[in-house]
Amino acid sequence: MHFFTYKKNKFYAEAVSIEKIAKEVGTPCYIYSHKTLTRHYAAFDEAFETVPHLICYSVKANSNISVLNTFIKAGSGVDIVSGGELFRSLKAGANPKKIVYSGVGKREDEIEYALKAGILMFNVESPEELRAINKIAGRLKKKAGFAIRVNPNVDPKTHPYVSTGLKKNKFGIETEQAIKEYVYAKNNLKNLTPIGVDCHIGSQLTQLSPFIDALKKTKEIITTLGSEGIEVKYLDMGGGLGITYKDENAPHPSKYGKAVIDATKRLGVTLIFEPGRVMVGNAGILVTKVLYTKQGTEKNFIIVDAAMNDLARPSLYGSYHAIKAVGKNSGKHVPADFKQGEITADVVGPICESGDFFAKDRELLYFKSGDLMAIMSAGAYGFSMSSNYNSRPRAAEVMVKGNKFSVIRERESYKDLIKGEDLAKS
Repeated sequence: MHFFTYKKNKFYAEAVSIEKIAKEVGTPCYIYSHKTLTRHYAAFDEAFETVPHLICYSVKANSNISVLNTFIKAGSGVDIVSGGELFRSLKAGANPKKIVYSGVGKREDEIEYALKAGILMFNVESPEELRAINKIAGRLKKKAGFAIRVNPNVDPKTHPYVSTGLKKNKFGIETEQAIKEYVYAKNNLKNLTPIGVDCHIGSQLTQLSPFIDALKKTKEIITTLGSEGIEVKYLDMGGGLGITYKDENAPHPSKYGKAVIDATKRLGVTLIFEPGRVMVGNAGILVTKVLYTKQGTEKNFIIVDAAMNDLARPSLYGSYHAIKAVGKNSGKHVPADFKQGEITADVVGPICESGDFFAKDRELLYFKSGDLMAIMSAGAYGFSMSSNYNSRPRAAEVMVKGNKFSVIRERESYKDLIKGEDLAKS
């Protein structure tokens, strides 16, 4: 559920008119609903209220420090995949003991930063990484808690680019090898403490069965480790629960919670979850302004001021995002040769790529130049994946809370585009 609704033919974020925000802040801009963020966190947290658990919001989905702080204030920890995400999380007020560090390519300086910060644990993804953490921890005279990310070879039935739990994926260590690494670490890597098992199989999952299949295999690993004298305190189930972009029937966190709780009875572990998309996806929209419309012999085009550098998902994954008129009266501008109220068109941006689009052959209200449109479900992997391609300044970000809004990231300027650059010395 989200709090973007129509009131008297105008689109609102909570109690603030999106038209008002766009007028004051400009376009394109990202708008987030604080009430939606907190509601989504509460729904996930309440799904596991009967068992020991820790929610670690996945920073990569949306790393704005105001978004992070919203979750942290609600009680969340964070799941990070870089030193930069650790820096952001600490600036946002995260408790280091609620931070887990995932990712296949942690640099030495990043590992050192995390050890000095005192994070809860590293989710280790390769044998070499395990040894690197041990070496760095020894140099710093610290003990590092770790879990091995086990690759269970479970098909998550999602887009291949966001599948992470198959043998062909780059993530984690296969089951038999993972057990050997735990035993090796216990006996030989004295600066490490095995405290958890991690299993994350992919993103935008809309079925429970892949989670349960992975969990069965993970439980077997925990039992085997117990027989080797290795006590597992944490079972990190990762994230991946999907959301509705179009007509997906993603399970509610309460159903996911019941299935996981039933499957982990008597394990005696604290459950860790790393939700990202399910927390922020439908809590954010991208607002853009129509620049031009163009009628071709085979296609109609609506050209807007946002582009693939602002929201890469449609270009990268062919992803669907619903599109809404900020003012419902756009249809009254329909030319005589168009079907009354609707056209079929591509919504495209200004970038010099045919892959720069937000919708293909979509039935829409007719938009005229100057109209505003809202690209829905853009809170996850929207701004966090944005770039300066074509030397386009990145969009502003706005947080709405009740009847007020704040700019939580200023729009970049042209000067920002060349920050740090200089002419080569002759």
